[in-house]
Amino acid sequence: MKASRCWHAALGGNTPVEIIAGFTDALVRPPPKAGQEIWPMLQKAGWTVEREERSNERARHPDGMTTVERSAGLDSDWHSWDVVVAPPTGLGQHRLWSAYFDDRTPRHLPTDFVNALTDTAPVSRGRYDVPHSHLVTQVERGAQGDQLAAAHDARLKAARTAARQARRASAPTTRPASAPDAVTTPTARGR
Repeated sequence: MKASRCWHAALGGNTPVEIIAGFTDALVRPPPKAGQEIWPMLQKAGWTVEREERSNERARHPDGMTTVERSAGLDSDWHSWDVVVAPPTGLGQHRLWSAYFDDRTPRHLPTDFVNALTDTAPVSRGRYDVPHSHLVTQVERGAQGDQLAAAHDARLKAARTAARQARRASAPTTRPASAPDAVTTPTARGR
């Protein structure tokens, strides 16, 4: 039996629920046969990608608030992923939210996380539920209340269906042979 690899991922407080959902949905889906590469995905979304010595790489969103960094360990064979969202310089030194993935995290999980991060679809928030609301544009539109709950239920149902299909696809296709019928022998009667 193959030993399982332990890996670590951490999603900080205030990480947008849509991004967490992109990551957790990837946990129940089977990994893709050929995964996307993160850096071209970020470049396509308009991010600036920089490469440094020792295989360190960093991408910055045009708003200056979000960075994705892949850093090499001391031996250069180990890398970790850090995602940090912080206010632009002059608006404070604290992070709005962050995420971390170690080198053993299955490759498709950080990729799906970044895919959710670069999604340009508007997100639904309550009027006063946005930290640093002066940094975003809020517009009232889209699904509300029951519609949001129905959309959430539909997403969960689709994720469960995908997980069931993956389990069925990986289940053995042959059934074990049944044991031959037991031969009945007459029992000796006591005298």
